[in-house]
Amino acid sequence: MKKLTHITSAGKASMVDVSGKPEQLRTATATGHIRLEKETIALIRENKVKKGDVLTIAEIAGIQGGKRTSDLIPLCHPLAITKLDVKAELTETGVNITSLARCTGQTGIEMEALTAVSIALLTIYDMCKAVDKNMVIEKIRLVEKRKETE
Repeated sequence: MKKLTHITSAGKASMVDVSGKPEQLRTATATGHIRLEKETIALIRENKVKKGDVLTIAEIAGIQGGKRTSDLIPLCHPLAITKLDVKAELTETGVNITSLARCTGQTGIEMEALTAVSIALLTIYDMCKAVDKNMVIEKIRLVEKRKETE
């Protein structure tokens, strides 16, 4: 089994020192889904949710959330994000969220991609909670992460 990188030999939390790692182009893609009632899907499709345009607001919230990852996750490094894209797609069962995050740096950007998806889904939940008591956020996962030398 691999050793946990964020734990000291004494079992204390520790931010990893990445100063010796090379700068690389890093990209991560994440996805997630929120299951909604058919009536809620119709309200979103017809833009009749009282709080506004659910899909657009979720996309913007996801971008904002991804940019704030190091403020939310204690041992994440602040990164100079060069691209953060969040897409919300209405489906027959709810909304799929996909995020793509990119940076040039010494550590990965998968947490930013995952945070962007999570915040977008939570935004949909918040915007629809008055009309849908059965929403389920599910399947949040990292789809891909890559690093390339420039």
